[in-house]
Amino acid sequence: MTEHEYKTVAAPRRARKLKGMRPGADAFAQTIQAVLNEEAAAGWEYLRAESLPCDEKPGFFGRRQEVLHSVLIFRRAIPARDAVSAPRARRAEPAARAEAASLFETPD
Repeated sequence: MTEHEYKTVAAPRRARKLKGMRPGADAFAQTIQAVLNEEAAAGWEYLRAESLPCDEKPGFFGRRQEVLHSVLIFRRAIPARDAVSAPRARRAEPAARAEAASLFETPD
């Protein structure tokens, strides 16, 4: 079974300035394409884009509010582990799961 590692990248919010191209949908599409190609060159496979909620407090006196952030999700295969390192990795899994779960807990 192939194991994967994942990477998220903040999706661009506006188009890059491109020579000879007016700002708009085409320039934004080219901006997204450039990000996807940069990650692909580094060995990452594009999976999908997600918009996820995040509680933020704008400024010092601002009220906490929910904001949506768009991210691009990539993955790449992890080379097969040898028999010696596999048991060590399995012991670390519960700690990693607990850490990941704590990221999604809501403060009281």
